Amino acid sequence: MALDSSRVWLITGTSSGFGRRLVPSILRRGDKVIATARKIDSIQHIFTPTDSLHLLELDTSAEEATIKLKAQEALNLWGKVDVLINNAGYSLKILAEDATLSDFQAQFQTNFYGPAALTNALLPQMRSRREGTIVMIGSRSSWNPIPALSIYAASKAALRVYSETLAQELSSSGFPNIRIVIVEPSGFRTEQNVLGYPMQVPTDPDPAYDSLRARIQANLEALDLNQSGDPDKAVEVIVDAVRGEGRAEGKEWPLYLPLGRDANKDIETKCVKMLTAVKDWKEVTDYLDINESQAKAELI
Repeated sequence: MALDSSRVWLITGTSSGFGRRLVPSILRRGDKVIATARKIDSIQHIFTPTDSLHLLELDTSAEEATIKLKAQEALNLWGKVDVLINNAGYSLKILAEDATLSDFQAQFQTNFYGPAALTNALLPQMRSRREGTIVMIGSRSSWNPIPALSIYAASKAALRVYSETLAQELSSSGFPNIRIVIVEPSGFRTEQNVLGYPMQVPTDPDPAYDSLRARIQANLEALDLNQSGDPDKAVEVIVDAVRGEGRAEGKEWPLYLPLGRDANKDIETKCVKMLTAVKDWKEVTDYLDINESQAKAELI
Protein backbone atom coordinates (compact mmCIF):
# COMPACT_ATOMS: atom_id res chain seq x y z
CA MET A 1 0.00 0.00 0.00
CA ALA A 2 1.38 3.40 -0.99
CA LEU A 3 2.09 5.85 1.80
CA ASP A 4 -0.17 8.91 2.00
CA SER A 5 2.18 11.85 1.39
CA SER A 6 -0.48 14.56 1.68
CA ARG A 7 -0.06 17.23 4.31
CA VAL A 8 -2.54 17.78 7.13
CA TRP A 9 -3.39 21.43 7.74
CA LEU A 10 -5.16 22.76 10.85
CA ILE A 11 -6.66 26.20 10.30
CA THR A 12 -8.32 28.32 12.98
CA GLY A 13 -11.06 30.82 12.18
CA THR A 14 -12.45 29.32 8.97
CA SER A 15 -15.92 30.85 9.11
CA SER A 16 -14.81 33.96 7.21
CA GLY A 17 -11.85 35.89 5.84
CA PHE A 18 -8.63 34.13 4.90
CA GLY A 19 -9.57 31.02 6.84
CA ARG A 20 -12.71 30.42 4.81
CA ARG A 21 -10.76 30.73 1.56
CA LEU A 22 -7.73 28.71 2.64
CA VAL A 23 -9.78 25.52 3.03
CA PRO A 24 -10.77 25.04 -0.65
CA SER A 25 -7.37 26.23 -1.85
CA ILE A 26 -5.58 23.57 0.18
CA LEU A 27 -8.05 20.82 -0.73
CA ARG A 28 -7.52 21.57 -4.43
CA ARG A 29 -3.81 20.86 -3.94
CA GLY A 30 -4.57 17.35 -2.67
CA ASP A 31 -3.89 17.95 1.03
CA LYS A 32 -6.11 17.34 4.06
CA VAL A 33 -7.70 20.05 6.21
CA ILE A 34 -8.99 20.31 9.76
CA ALA A 35 -11.18 23.41 9.55
CA THR A 36 -11.96 24.95 12.92
CA ALA A 37 -14.18 27.70 14.25
CA ARG A 38 -15.22 29.06 17.62
CA LYS A 39 -18.71 27.65 17.02
CA ILE A 40 -18.90 24.66 14.71
CA ASP A 41 -22.36 25.61 13.44
CA SER A 42 -20.76 28.69 11.87
CA ILE A 43 -18.93 26.49 9.35
CA GLN A 44 -21.26 23.51 8.93
CA HIS A 45 -23.23 25.37 6.26
CA ILE A 46 -20.01 26.35 4.46
CA PHE A 47 -18.07 23.08 4.35
CA THR A 48 -19.15 19.47 3.93
CA PRO A 49 -16.89 16.95 5.68
CA THR A 50 -15.16 14.45 3.38
CA ASP A 51 -12.29 11.97 3.57
CA SER A 52 -9.99 15.00 3.28
CA LEU A 53 -11.89 17.52 5.39
CA HIS A 54 -12.82 17.44 9.08
CA LEU A 55 -14.65 20.15 11.00
CA LEU A 56 -13.67 20.88 14.59
CA GLU A 57 -14.91 23.36 17.19
CA LEU A 58 -11.91 25.22 18.57
CA ASP A 59 -12.08 28.54 20.40
CA THR A 60 -8.75 30.33 20.81
CA SER A 61 -10.23 32.39 23.64
CA ALA A 62 -10.69 29.20 25.71
CA GLU A 63 -8.53 28.12 28.64
CA GLU A 64 -5.15 26.51 27.89
CA ALA A 65 -6.33 23.07 29.08
CA THR A 66 -9.28 23.18 26.68
CA ILE A 67 -7.05 24.21 23.77
CA LYS A 68 -4.69 21.32 24.54
CA LEU A 69 -7.60 18.84 24.48
CA LYS A 70 -8.74 20.22 21.12
CA ALA A 71 -5.22 19.93 19.76
CA GLN A 72 -5.12 16.28 20.77
CA GLU A 73 -8.53 15.74 19.19
CA ALA A 74 -7.15 17.17 15.95
CA LEU A 75 -4.06 14.93 16.13
CA ASN A 76 -6.25 11.87 16.62
CA LEU A 77 -7.96 12.45 13.26
CA TRP A 78 -5.00 11.70 10.97
CA GLY A 79 -2.22 11.14 13.48
CA LYS A 80 -0.42 14.38 12.73
CA VAL A 81 -0.67 18.07 11.91
CA ASP A 82 1.89 19.16 9.34
CA VAL A 83 0.79 22.77 9.00
CA LEU A 84 -0.84 24.97 11.65
CA ILE A 85 -2.34 28.25 10.49
CA ASN A 86 -3.08 30.54 13.43
CA ASN A 87 -5.64 32.64 11.60
CA ALA A 88 -8.43 33.21 14.13
CA GLY A 89 -8.66 36.69 15.58
CA TYR A 90 -10.63 39.90 15.69
CA SER A 91 -9.88 43.60 15.86
CA LEU A 92 -11.08 45.59 18.86
CA LYS A 93 -11.57 49.17 17.73
CA ILE A 94 -11.29 51.49 20.70
CA LEU A 95 -9.21 54.51 21.68
CA ALA A 96 -6.29 53.60 23.92
CA GLU A 97 -7.49 55.75 26.83
CA ASP A 98 -11.06 54.44 26.51
CA ALA A 99 -9.89 50.85 26.95
CA THR A 100 -10.03 48.91 30.21
CA LEU A 101 -7.71 46.14 31.33
CA SER A 102 -10.47 43.67 30.42
CA ASP A 103 -10.39 44.98 26.84
CA PHE A 104 -6.66 44.34 26.65
CA GLN A 105 -7.01 40.86 28.14
CA ALA A 106 -9.83 39.81 25.80
CA GLN A 107 -7.98 41.01 22.71
CA PHE A 108 -4.72 39.35 23.68
CA GLN A 109 -6.43 36.09 24.68
CA THR A 110 -7.88 35.56 21.20
CA ASN A 111 -5.09 37.06 19.11
CA PHE A 112 -1.99 36.05 21.08
CA TYR A 113 -2.42 33.78 24.13
CA GLY A 114 -4.72 31.35 22.30
CA PRO A 115 -2.48 30.96 19.24
CA ALA A 116 0.56 30.54 21.50
CA ALA A 117 -1.21 27.83 23.52
CA LEU A 118 -2.29 25.98 20.37
CA THR A 119 1.22 26.24 18.94
CA ASN A 120 2.75 24.78 22.11
CA ALA A 121 0.18 21.98 22.11
CA LEU A 122 1.11 20.91 18.57
CA LEU A 123 4.87 21.48 18.64
CA PRO A 124 5.79 18.21 20.43
CA GLN A 125 4.43 16.07 17.59
CA MET A 126 6.20 18.28 15.05
CA ARG A 127 9.44 17.87 16.96
CA SER A 128 8.95 14.10 17.17
CA ARG A 129 8.74 14.02 13.35
CA ARG A 130 11.38 16.78 13.05
CA GLU A 131 9.27 18.75 10.60
CA GLY A 132 6.28 21.05 10.48
CA THR A 133 5.10 24.50 9.48
CA ILE A 134 3.44 27.19 11.58
CA VAL A 135 1.79 30.12 9.84
CA MET A 136 1.04 33.16 11.99
CA ILE A 137 -1.43 35.67 10.55
CA GLY A 138 -0.27 39.08 11.72
CA SER A 139 -1.26 42.56 10.56
CA ARG A 140 0.33 45.55 8.91
CA SER A 141 -1.22 47.65 11.71
CA SER A 142 1.55 46.38 13.99
CA TRP A 143 3.98 48.27 11.75
CA ASN A 144 1.91 51.38 11.04
CA PRO A 145 -0.07 52.73 14.04
CA ILE A 146 -3.73 53.31 13.21
CA PRO A 147 -5.91 55.28 15.69
CA ALA A 148 -8.38 53.05 17.57
CA LEU A 149 -6.41 49.90 16.71
CA SER A 150 -3.68 50.21 19.35
CA ILE A 151 -4.72 47.09 21.31
CA TYR A 152 -5.26 45.00 18.18
CA ALA A 153 -1.92 46.13 16.76
CA ALA A 154 -0.20 45.41 20.07
CA SER A 155 -1.58 41.85 20.08
CA LYS A 156 -0.30 41.28 16.55
CA ALA A 157 3.08 42.81 17.39
CA ALA A 158 3.32 40.42 20.34
CA LEU A 159 2.49 37.51 18.03
CA ARG A 160 5.24 38.59 15.63
CA VAL A 161 7.98 38.89 18.26
CA TYR A 162 6.92 35.61 19.87
CA SER A 163 7.11 33.93 16.46
CA GLU A 164 10.53 35.41 15.66
CA THR A 165 11.92 34.12 18.95
CA LEU A 166 10.24 30.72 18.58
CA ALA A 167 11.83 30.33 15.15
CA GLN A 168 15.27 31.04 16.65
CA GLU A 169 14.72 28.63 19.55
CA LEU A 170 13.65 25.80 17.24
CA SER A 171 16.53 26.33 14.83
CA SER A 172 19.08 26.58 17.66
CA SER A 173 17.77 23.34 19.21
CA GLY A 174 18.22 21.21 16.12
CA PHE A 175 14.80 21.61 14.51
CA PRO A 176 15.48 23.71 11.39
CA ASN A 177 12.75 21.89 9.49
CA ILE A 178 10.04 23.24 11.77
CA ARG A 179 9.38 26.43 9.87
CA ILE A 180 7.66 29.63 11.00
CA VAL A 181 6.23 32.26 8.67
CA ILE A 182 4.67 35.52 9.84
CA VAL A 183 2.10 36.74 7.33
CA GLU A 184 1.51 40.52 7.41
CA PRO A 185 -1.58 41.29 5.31
CA SER A 186 -2.75 44.59 3.89
CA GLY A 187 -6.47 45.33 3.82
CA PHE A 188 -8.43 42.65 1.96
CA ARG A 189 -12.10 42.70 0.98
CA THR A 190 -13.66 39.88 3.01
CA GLU A 191 -16.73 39.25 5.16
CA GLN A 192 -14.80 40.58 8.16
CA ASN A 193 -15.29 44.34 8.14
CA VAL A 194 -15.49 47.32 10.43
CA LEU A 195 -19.28 47.34 10.23
CA GLY A 196 -19.29 43.92 11.87
CA TYR A 197 -16.97 45.20 14.59
CA PRO A 198 -17.95 48.85 15.16
CA MET A 199 -15.78 51.16 17.18
CA GLN A 200 -16.28 50.59 20.90
CA VAL A 201 -17.14 53.59 23.06
CA PRO A 202 -17.29 53.55 26.88
CA THR A 203 -20.61 54.21 28.63
CA ASP A 204 -19.28 57.54 29.90
CA PRO A 205 -16.96 58.72 27.12
CA ASP A 206 -14.60 61.63 27.64
CA PRO A 207 -15.85 64.44 25.37
CA ALA A 208 -12.27 65.45 24.66
CA TYR A 209 -12.17 62.58 22.14
CA ASP A 210 -15.63 63.03 20.60
CA SER A 211 -14.49 64.56 17.34
CA LEU A 212 -11.68 62.02 16.97
CA ARG A 213 -14.08 59.12 17.56
CA ALA A 214 -16.43 60.41 14.87
CA ARG A 215 -13.60 60.84 12.35
CA ILE A 216 -12.18 57.40 13.08
CA GLN A 217 -15.51 55.62 12.63
CA ALA A 218 -16.15 57.43 9.35
CA ASN A 219 -12.63 56.64 8.14
CA LEU A 220 -12.91 52.97 9.09
CA GLU A 221 -16.21 52.57 7.26
CA ALA A 222 -14.81 54.28 4.17
CA LEU A 223 -11.68 52.14 4.35
CA ASP A 224 -13.75 48.96 4.58
CA LEU A 225 -15.72 49.86 1.46
CA ASN A 226 -12.51 50.54 -0.47
CA GLN A 227 -10.30 47.60 0.47
CA SER A 228 -8.39 46.79 -2.70
CA GLY A 229 -6.90 43.44 -1.71
CA ASP A 230 -8.28 40.26 -3.28
CA PRO A 231 -8.36 37.62 -0.50
CA ASP A 232 -8.50 34.73 -2.97
CA LYS A 233 -5.18 35.82 -4.48
CA ALA A 234 -3.69 36.29 -1.01
CA VAL A 235 -4.47 32.78 0.22
CA GLU A 236 -3.02 31.27 -2.94
CA VAL A 237 0.28 33.00 -2.15
CA ILE A 238 0.21 31.62 1.41
CA VAL A 239 -0.42 28.06 0.18
CA ASP A 240 2.21 28.45 -2.55
CA ALA A 241 4.75 29.59 0.05
CA VAL A 242 4.07 26.67 2.40
CA ARG A 243 4.16 24.09 -0.39
CA GLY A 244 7.06 25.74 -2.24
CA GLU A 245 5.23 25.79 -5.54
CA GLY A 246 3.54 28.20 -7.94
CA ARG A 247 4.85 31.74 -7.52
CA ALA A 248 6.90 30.64 -4.50
CA GLU A 249 8.78 27.91 -6.35
CA GLY A 250 12.55 28.35 -6.05
CA LYS A 251 12.31 31.04 -3.35
CA GLU A 252 13.95 30.71 0.06
CA TRP A 253 11.67 30.15 3.04
CA PRO A 254 10.40 33.54 4.29
CA LEU A 255 10.21 34.26 8.01
CA TYR A 256 8.10 37.26 6.99
CA LEU A 257 5.50 37.33 4.23
CA PRO A 258 3.94 40.78 3.69
CA LEU A 259 0.82 40.58 1.53
CA GLY A 260 -0.13 43.54 -0.62
CA ARG A 261 1.30 46.93 -1.52
CA ASP A 262 0.12 48.64 1.68
CA ALA A 263 1.84 46.06 3.88
CA ASN A 264 5.06 46.36 1.89
CA LYS A 265 4.90 50.15 2.09
CA ASP A 266 4.13 50.27 5.82
CA ILE A 267 6.94 47.87 6.68
CA GLU A 268 9.42 49.78 4.52
CA THR A 269 8.35 53.07 6.13
CA LYS A 270 8.74 51.67 9.66
CA CYS A 271 12.19 50.29 8.86
CA VAL A 272 13.29 53.66 7.47
CA LYS A 273 12.00 55.41 10.63
CA MET A 274 13.91 53.02 12.87
CA LEU A 275 17.11 53.34 10.86
CA THR A 276 16.77 57.14 10.91
CA ALA A 277 16.36 57.11 14.70
CA VAL A 278 19.45 54.93 15.08
CA LYS A 279 21.49 57.22 12.79
CA ASP A 280 20.33 60.45 14.47
CA TRP A 281 21.04 59.25 18.01
CA LYS A 282 23.93 56.84 17.47
CA GLU A 283 26.60 59.31 18.54
CA VAL A 284 24.75 59.74 21.84
CA THR A 285 23.45 56.26 22.56
CA ASP A 286 26.45 54.19 21.39
CA TYR A 287 28.63 55.30 24.32
CA LEU A 288 26.77 54.01 27.35
CA ASP A 289 28.98 51.07 28.35
CA ILE A 290 30.54 50.87 31.77
CA ASN A 291 34.06 52.34 31.92
CA GLU A 292 35.81 49.20 33.16
CA SER A 293 39.01 50.93 34.29
CA GLN A 294 37.03 53.54 36.22
CA ALA A 295 34.81 50.87 37.75
CA LYS A 296 37.85 48.89 38.93
CA ALA A 297 39.40 52.02 40.40
CA GLU A 298 36.23 52.75 42.37
CA LEU A 299 36.36 49.24 43.89
CA ILE A 300 39.88 49.74 45.22
